[in-house]
Amino acid sequence: MGKFDDLPEVRRKGLEKMEQVYGFEMNDMEGDFFRYTADHLFGDIWQRPGLSDRDRRLILIGMLAGQGAQDVLGIQIPAAYAAGELDDAALREVVILLCHYAGWPIGARLNALVEETIAKAERARAKAAQGEK
Repeated sequence: MGKFDDLPEVRRKGLEKMEQVYGFEMNDMEGDFFRYTADHLFGDIWQRPGLSDRDRRLILIGMLAGQGAQDVLGIQIPAAYAAGELDDAALREVVILLCHYAGWPIGARLNALVEETIAKAERARAKAAQGEK
């Protein structure tokens, strides 16, 4: 039995998708803002056919970069990387493209986040490899 099984179907689907997209554990919460986020955005919009999660993530990253939303990019970039939606090369290409469309300062901040994400993953892999020996 899953931890969301006692919730209405739309909330369960929304919370499960939120966990998948964000890459961390979610808890059910009260209030209209959370209801619209979980039930509508993740229970419906992120579930629609026509775009893959990777497609949606690329659109979201581009939009967030254009708005200079570093706080949310700090969630989305590592989550996309951890989910395998964007690898080192793809993330670096996103930076190059967005530098030219969103502006160099925004691209530079995005580049720092991308390189930090990649370096953190490399350190974790190296640590895991040391543990295997």
